[in-house]
Amino acid sequence: MSNYSIKDLETLSGIKAHTLRIWEQRYNIISPKRTDTNIRFYDDDDLKRILNISLLNQNGFKISKIAGMSTKEINDQVFSISSDALKYPEQVQALVLSMIDIDEERFDKIVTKCVMQFGLETTMIHIIYPFLNKVGVLWQIGTINPYQEHFISSLIRQKIIVAIDTIDHDFKSNSKRFLLYLPETELHEIGLLFATYILKSRGFRVFYFGQTLPYPEFQEACEYCKPDYTFTVITSLGVQEAKNLIEKKANEYPGILHFVAGYQLPESEIHHKNVFLAETVSDFIEYLEENKVAISHS
Repeated sequence: MSNYSIKDLETLSGIKAHTLRIWEQRYNIISPKRTDTNIRFYDDDDLKRILNISLLNQNGFKISKIAGMSTKEINDQVFSISSDALKYPEQVQALVLSMIDIDEERFDKIVTKCVMQFGLETTMIHIIYPFLNKVGVLWQIGTINPYQEHFISSLIRQKIIVAIDTIDHDFKSNSKRFLLYLPETELHEIGLLFATYILKSRGFRVFYFGQTLPYPEFQEACEYCKPDYTFTVITSLGVQEAKNLIEKKANEYPGILHFVAGYQLPESEIHHKNVFLAETVSDFIEYLEENKVAISHS
C-alpha cells in the first residue's frame, strides 16, 4: 500500500490542497494518518475516496451531499457516471483508480470504450497522455510503486500494438520511409508505438527498431532502410547528450528530416533545418498535417 501527501492527492484529483483540508475539517470526508514523527499521510483507500468524490463533484454533486453518502452510495454513483459519461477528466481519474487497484478489466473497459467513441489518436492525446503525466509525477517522487507503473504501461502498449495490427499495411512501393527507434538507454516506447500507428494509418512505410538502439546500429539501419525521415523519443538523456546526438544525426544525414519528440530542448540550441523538435506527439501530428508531409515520392 502506498502513502500519499496532500499534494499528491491534489495532483491526482485536481482538487486544491487547501480545499481538501477544508473538506477534512468541515465534512470529515477523509482522516489523514500520521507517521511516528507526526507527518500526515494518506493511503490508497483515501486516494480512491478523493478521486470518487472529485468525480461526483465535477458532475454536479455538492460536497455537502456527498459527505452524507455511504461508501457504497458513492461507489454506485461513480460506477453509473463512469459507465455513461465519456468526459476526458473522468476517464483519466478512472484510469488512476485502475492503476491503484491493479484492475486490468476496468482499465480495458475504459480504454476500449474511449477508443470506440473517439478513436485511438484522440484517446491517447486527451486521456492516456494526461494520465501518464500524473503517473510520471508520482513515480518520480516515489509515491507509486514501479510495479503499478509497469502494469499500466504494459496494458497501454498492448492496446497500441493491437490497433497497429488492424491497419492495412498495403503501402505503395514509392511510399516515403520513416525509421523509428529509441537511442541507447531509452526504454519507454509508448510514444514510439503511437507514432508507428500515426504513420502507418497515414500510409507511410515504417521501419520500427524499438528500444535502446546503439548509434552504430542506427547508422547500419539508415544504410539499409534508406529512410526519408527518422523519429525518436528522448526522455532520459541529459541536455548535452541529447543535443550531441541530435546534431550528430543532422550532420551525418543531411538529406533526412529528423523528428525528435519528448525532449524540451530549446529550438535555439539546434541549428539544423533538417531537425524538428516536438515536445509531444501531438506536435508531430500537427507538423505532418500543417506542412503536408508527403506520403509518397512524386
